[in-house]
Amino acid sequence: MVESTGEALSPMPEKDLGEEIFVRAFEAAPVFLDSNVFLRHLTQDVQDQAERASAEFDRIARGELTVVITDLVVAEIVFTLERLYRLPKADIQQHVSYLLALPGIQLAAKARFSDIFALYVDQNVSFGDAYSVVTLRRDGRLTAITFDRHFDRIPGVDRREPERRRE
Repeated sequence: MVESTGEALSPMPEKDLGEEIFVRAFEAAPVFLDSNVFLRHLTQDVQDQAERASAEFDRIARGELTVVITDLVVAEIVFTLERLYRLPKADIQQHVSYLLALPGIQLAAKARFSDIFALYVDQNVSFGDAYSVVTLRRDGRLTAITFDRHFDRIPGVDRREPERRRE
């Protein structure tokens, strides 16, 4: 457990443009859309909820409703479709990307998700690893300390394993 030192926390780093857009979108449309609504719409497995979820997406597609989601919502959708419903990554990419492209769905740094899904599908890495690489990579380069060898397949990533303790 981390204990507080009683000192004031240092200020957060300046927001990137994606965060500013997200904040503006949230101020303009304070309606949060949870991952379970996406999942009911995509899977159609709980009939009453699926019908209502699809009706919300119809309103979003027609421009009658604007909603805000977070990166974590996208991660929950992907994880659930992959692990619980066992959908192929390419199908997940297709369906989720289509919904994210709707103008009525606001998401900070929405554009980076096309790169995230490309790594997720094309390099066959986990969604979390693809998200981390795309989010943290600068000038096309990233050094990753990991045991996961699939990072070796990702262009621009230099993987190294953790070193042993020095005596």
